[in-house]
Amino acid sequence: MTARVYQTEGIIIKRHKFGEADRLLTLFTADYGKVRAIAKGAMRPKSKLGGNVELLTHSQLMLARGRNLDIITQAQAIDNFLPIRDSLELMSCGFYLSELVDTFTEESVEDREMFDLFLNTLRELSSAMEGERILRYFELRLLSHLGYRPQLQRCSNCGKQLQQEINYFSPAQGGALCRDCGYPDMGAKTLSVNALKVLRLWLKCDFETARRVKLNNDLTREIKNLMRENVKYVLEKQLKSIEWMDKLAAEGGINGNTAGNVTDQQGSP
Repeated sequence: MTARVYQTEGIIIKRHKFGEADRLLTLFTADYGKVRAIAKGAMRPKSKLGGNVELLTHSQLMLARGRNLDIITQAQAIDNFLPIRDSLELMSCGFYLSELVDTFTEESVEDREMFDLFLNTLRELSSAMEGERILRYFELRLLSHLGYRPQLQRCSNCGKQLQQEINYFSPAQGGALCRDCGYPDMGAKTLSVNALKVLRLWLKCDFETARRVKLNNDLTREIKNLMRENVKYVLEKQLKSIEWMDKLAAEGGINGNTAGNVTDQQGSP
């Protein structure tokens, strides 16, 4: 029989107000995948759960199984990722990561590898001055882990080895295209030699190596556009958090304490 009470580590990826003082949380856990649970009384000023179940908090949790929703009975924060909370720019990146995880996963499906990737990405974001490189690395590794690894060695259409020249990239065809196949494809985007090198490296390296790769503004923009189009194609929709990230980017990245600005919505400020 399944134990009525269980413990696990979890990261809070979504929260809503539930009744007068409770919160409905979506957790991505190390042992049980995505779980929805009620944090009773979490909105009360003296609640012991309170700060331990904030958005983007990594906590040790004890839960009791319920008929429809589990109940969080205890929570102890392991990491609040305070540097992320002190920057609207990084907080928007954190919401985007959470929305990606939430959208790509089903409830109650254990995926420790994804949990570790998500947790390590939040740690990297917490120690970073900017989030672009971290987001792109996460997108690529997430897609690869879930079976959407883009083809970057050979042409996705004809199978020919890609040459060291400007090629093309098509999410609809599963990755890079040679010049002969990509040029006639109206949906394909150009793929520079340097962008192809970076994407190939990031598919097989760790965060430390990815962090050392030098990216100028043009290369950063190119990789961002390619990966966004790829994610959008796979999900068949644009994620809500992208709009906020783009707004902040257009305003030059507004930094400031965001702890009081996070409302009870799914990954939006």
